[in-house]
Amino acid sequence: MEEKLPNEFGRRASQSGTSLLETLIALTILIIVSVGIMGLGVVALATTENQGHLAARTAEYAQDKMEQLMSLSYGDPTTDSTTFPSPSTGGTGLTIGGSFDPSSPVASPGTGYVDYLDISGQPVSSTDNWAYIRVWKISAFSATVKQITVSTKVKAEVGALAGALPQSTLTSLKTSPF
Repeated sequence: MEEKLPNEFGRRASQSGTSLLETLIALTILIIVSVGIMGLGVVALATTENQGHLAARTAEYAQDKMEQLMSLSYGDPTTDSTTFPSPSTGGTGLTIGGSFDPSSPVASPGTGYVDYLDISGQPVSSTDNWAYIRVWKISAFSATVKQITVSTKVKAEVGALAGALPQSTLTSLKTSPF
């Protein structure tokens, strides 16, 4: 038997490279793995949008409403806090009432303890075209302290994941100056 001698590159003559069939098999395996990983990418994008972006917006919009309510005087019963800037009449001000449950907003007395925002965070006048709902509750913590609770919830999440909608709730205390 005659043994083949290595060529000038140190390889045996029978080891000249990969065949087309080997390349196609490797490419098929790579495509199958890539398609499987793409499903994870879609889930990751939806989760980032829902729990990142939308949750951050609910916190930001709740903070905006809290700042607006905290800027009212302690005994204010008439400022319309459903709009910004707030007119000094036609609303509930810091009157005790409201709800911090977005699924059951309180819209009385006055104009209520609820407002709606569009996708960019701008107030909308009707409940048809909203993306975020903000509700607030004013309660008597003591004789000279009011507790203000604001909840903001998004209307719909991104993607087909059936999870809890992003929501943020803030609570603050406001004291009477005298």
